[in-house]
Amino acid sequence: MKSKMEWKQLNGLALAYMGDAVFEKRVRFELLKEGAVRPNKLHRAATTYVSAKAQSYILHELENRGLLTDADFAVIKRGRNAKSHTIPKNTDVATYKNSTGFEALLGYLYVLEETDRLEQLLSQSIQIIKDKGGQSS
Repeated sequence: MKSKMEWKQLNGLALAYMGDAVFEKRVRFELLKEGAVRPNKLHRAATTYVSAKAQSYILHELENRGLLTDADFAVIKRGRNAKSHTIPKNTDVATYKNSTGFEALLGYLYVLEETDRLEQLLSQSIQIIKDKGGQSS
């Protein structure tokens, strides 16, 4: 088992990899709670939350609402600055980097078992997209 120090040293892309799964799982759970059950509808609804555009928007909203700490920004920066060799074809580099920073933060909180903070940010993130009407662009 890794120590807290070893988890803290994971690179930004590894943290984003974990954060992507954490966020996807939460979004799927929220959609099922709302009564969505048809796979095609679930997938379409999920993409309004988990797309790079949606995650970049969430990150900006979390910042605008003053919900991010200096420690959060340090992790987000690690995610943004991580050297990825691929960029999805449906987004620009800045949006992708912001999305990766958001995912890195979620992954970081997850691996360090900061469950209260993770829950707070997940709940806020879901609400941000709901407030926007489920639109990610």
